[in-house]
Amino acid sequence: MRTLTVTLVQKASGLDPAENLAALDDVVAEAFSGSSPRPDLVVLPEVFMRDFGKPGSEIGAFAEDLDGPFVRRLRQKAQEYDVTLVAGMFERSEDPARPYNTLVVVDGGGLRATYRKIHLYDSFGYKESDRLLAGALEPVTVDLDGIRLGLMTCYDLRFPELARALVTAGAELLVVPAAWVAGPGKADHWTTLARARAIENTVYVAAAGQPGPRYTGHSMVVSPRGEVLTAAGEEEALVTAVVDGDELEAARAENPSLLNRRL
Repeated sequence: MRTLTVTLVQKASGLDPAENLAALDDVVAEAFSGSSPRPDLVVLPEVFMRDFGKPGSEIGAFAEDLDGPFVRRLRQKAQEYDVTLVAGMFERSEDPARPYNTLVVVDGGGLRATYRKIHLYDSFGYKESDRLLAGALEPVTVDLDGIRLGLMTCYDLRFPELARALVTAGAELLVVPAAWVAGPGKADHWTTLARARAIENTVYVAAAGQPGPRYTGHSMVVSPRGEVLTAAGEEEALVTAVVDGDELEAARAENPSLLNRRL
């Protein structure tokens, strides 16, 4: 049976990268301090390395390389706990003023995959493209214990074509770290879109957000049938669910909408 135990970390990152490194130590330890089963995959939010700061503020000075302090600490924790970690960071780019908003996937053997956010948050009065570079238009997947993960970041959730491209590439679990800005109706958008991406693709969705009050929280794991298997509220929390490959296959046999596509 192909299964993954997934823990989502709903914790805020601050403006001091050193404090976030210390928090990383604490939250990974906390993920392993509860009852069994132990997690195979721990997902932290978008830009856990260092928060965005005030709208329009400089972030280029805080970007790191993929062998910098943040990824090195992730690698240490992954090796220490024999776990796969997903977390968001600002990665240096060819433009010193505009880094990439990057997800890294790390296990005990090192850096497994990276995904540079494709859809920048130029919406709801924000202009993320002024401070960040968009990644290449390529879906990124990575295999973990027989389950294929597809990587998305925050605003990407609003674009069903990326989720579909990932599923076409074999993704069975969409992993979506986020810092989903709070506001009227925003929590409803987040929860509705996470469930929609699961239902329309008969795929698991693990969406890990930063908490309120600045962000919406409501981290969740959704099944291929659209059922919310576990969910947090607005406050800081850790939530855990099991992703089951056999259950995914059963859902796709029951509802073969991927096979029935005409376009």
